[in-house]
Amino acid sequence: MYMELVVILSIVMAAVSVAAAFIIIGRVKKQIMKMEEVLRDVKEGNGNRRILAASRELTAPLAYQINEIIVSYEDRFVSLRQEEETNKQLMTSLSHDVRTPLTTLIGYLDAVHRGVVTGKEREEYMETARRKAHDLKAYIDVLFDWFKLNSNEFNLKMNVVEAAELTRNILIDWIPIFEDNQMEYIIDIPQQPFFVKVDVDGYMRVFNNLISNVISHAHADKIEITLAKQDRKVKILLLDNGTGIEKEDLKHIFERLYKCDKSRSEKGSGLGLSIVYQLVKKMNGEVTAESEPGKGTVFILMFPLAD
Repeated sequence: MYMELVVILSIVMAAVSVAAAFIIIGRVKKQIMKMEEVLRDVKEGNGNRRILAASRELTAPLAYQINEIIVSYEDRFVSLRQEEETNKQLMTSLSHDVRTPLTTLIGYLDAVHRGVVTGKEREEYMETARRKAHDLKAYIDVLFDWFKLNSNEFNLKMNVVEAAELTRNILIDWIPIFEDNQMEYIIDIPQQPFFVKVDVDGYMRVFNNLISNVISHAHADKIEITLAKQDRKVKILLLDNGTGIEKEDLKHIFERLYKCDKSRSEKGSGLGLSIVYQLVKKMNGEVTAESEPGKGTVFILMFPLAD
């Protein structure tokens, strides 16, 4: 009698186990079918779909990992779409910003060549053509720098240099330009040495782009450049008393192709400050900006001191 009871209990337990297994298998099958449905939807372009699963379910770890993959690929896809849109904007900008001044330049030179203008007017046409040629070259230089920065072949030659003397040598070339533009300039660089590890060409390009930005867009008549030590870093300030930048625009000024829609948008590629940001970052530095409309702007550069 006892053995019969044991056998019956064993059979009942086995039946219950089999029934439970079938229930679990049924649930897993439904969950897998749901996964397939979601993945088909994602494949057709709906990157917002997610697989829902309670943490106690057997398929939960798999569902969560698939969701992470979907999120990752959706982020990449969004990034690619943004990149594509940026490249379209760049080509549109390139077409306009190169063809327009080039057409104007040809017009002035043709007028001189055909003898349409003579005497003083001819000299004025030649001077205008010369300025436009320099503007066009400056734009192409910036465009070349931007493409170079974003290529896989771009490499910096990082060396320990003395920042104070290097900065003085860069600014010496700008003094005649400040004077031609009737800008008051204040340069405050201490005599003590500050050694930093940077790419010399990149460091020069950062300064040249920032100063060009002030001259071209800020409508300032005063510029001030200071260099000082702060903790274990060299802090460089570039201040102007120009029109300033609106708070909403200030958030985006280091984005490529971004042009403030007011006083700073009348010309330029929209790449200069983006190049500054990328170069400073690649040299392990930081660049930020503060501004107050109507009072001016300050760009703040920070580079770690070399050990």
